[in-house]
Amino acid sequence: MSGGGSAVELRAVSLAFGDGLQVLDGIDLGVREGEILALIGPSGCGKSTILNLIAGALAPTSGSVECFGQPVRGLNRRVSYMTQRDTLLPWRSALDNAALPLEIAGVGRRERYERARAELARLGVGEFGAFRPHQLSGGMRSRLSLARALLADAQIFLMDEPFAAIDALLRLRLQQLLVDVWSETRRTIVYVTHDLNEAISLAHRIVVLSHRPARILAVRDVDLPHPRDVAQIRTTERAQAMYWELWKILEGELQG
Repeated sequence: MSGGGSAVELRAVSLAFGDGLQVLDGIDLGVREGEILALIGPSGCGKSTILNLIAGALAPTSGSVECFGQPVRGLNRRVSYMTQRDTLLPWRSALDNAALPLEIAGVGRRERYERARAELARLGVGEFGAFRPHQLSGGMRSRLSLARALLADAQIFLMDEPFAAIDALLRLRLQQLLVDVWSETRRTIVYVTHDLNEAISLAHRIVVLSHRPARILAVRDVDLPHPRDVAQIRTTERAQAMYWELWKILEGELQG
C-alpha cells in the first residue's frame, strides 16, 4: 500500500433517522490512505450509510467524520461514488458521460475528451465512445461508470456493490480490472459487498458489521499479496480459511 496515513476517520459515530430508527451505534473506523477497505455485514445493517457519511450526504447524529484531517461538512469533494445502479446520463454518449467530471471541473474541451478517450481505451470500451448508455451491456456500463469515477480525480473511491448485478464471469473480470487499476493508481477505496469472496479477493482489510444498529464486530487484515489474480487467489488455503473465519463471525448475525 502507498501512503499509510489516515484518509478517513469515523469517531464514535452514531446515526438515527427522524423516525427514531437507529442505524449506526458508536462506530470507530479509520481508513488508511491507499488501501482497499471492504465493509461486510447483514443486509440493511448500515454499510451504505457509512459511505454516505464519508461522502457528506448524511451527517452523524453524534460523533465526527473527518477526511484527511478535515471535518466532513456538506458534500465531500475528495470522493467519487460508484453505486450498484449506474447514474449515467441517458442523453449523453459514453464519451460525454466519461468526460462529465472534467467538464464540471472546467477542463477545456480538447483536454477532457483526450483524457476521457484514453480512460475508456484503458478500460476496454474505447470503441464505444459514441454509444448511448442504453446501447451498452451491463459490463460496459460498469466500465464506463468506473472510467467516470477515475476521471473525477478523487482521492477516495466509495463503491457500493458496483458489480453485484452482473453475471459471475464478468464480475470476476471487473474485480480484476479494479485490482489492476488500484495497482496503477493506489487510490483509497471503501468497498461495500455482501460477497465474502469478493471482499477477500479485493481488500487489504475487512470490517464486519453487526445487525442494525451497526456496531463493528471484527476487523481483519487480508494478508494476501498484491498484485492479485482474483480468480486464483480465492482458491488458496489462506483465502479459504479467511472465508470460514468471516462466515463464523457473520453466522450468528445472519441467524438473529
